[in-house]
Amino acid sequence: MIAVDTNVLVYAHRRESRVHEEAAEVLRALAEGSRRWAIPWPCCYEFLSVVTNRRIWRGAESSPGEAWSQLRAWIDSPSNLLLGETGGFLDILGRFVRRPRVRGPLVHDARVAAICVAHGIDELLSRDRDFALFPELKTRNPFA
Repeated sequence: MIAVDTNVLVYAHRRESRVHEEAAEVLRALAEGSRRWAIPWPCCYEFLSVVTNRRIWRGAESSPGEAWSQLRAWIDSPSNLLLGETGGFLDILGRFVRRPRVRGPLVHDARVAAICVAHGIDELLSRDRDFALFPELKTRNPFA
């Protein structure tokens, strides 16, 4: 199963992104396809936080309603599965957060990676190279 990271969701939603069309097509194909795909819950929260942030978009941010409607459209795809913490998540997270470079914002990435590994995700679509700190999770930049 493929999971989708926050940055791909943001690019698909924000038209000013240089990879908007590609990202929107990736999400469209997943949402309209029959193969199961997933969004980790932490990525849902981060998506809402990023696209509604006035500091990032300088007054051109998405409204909470727009952001929620977009997220809901992806979540409501019949082939989508939302991923949260599982019984085995805590042990995996413990291994990931003890790695030397995992500090500050990388703890969020460790959480996403641990959720994906606990669910047996085959591949995480992401442009975030920090996931290389967690080789247990295969990642792919869909825009490369």
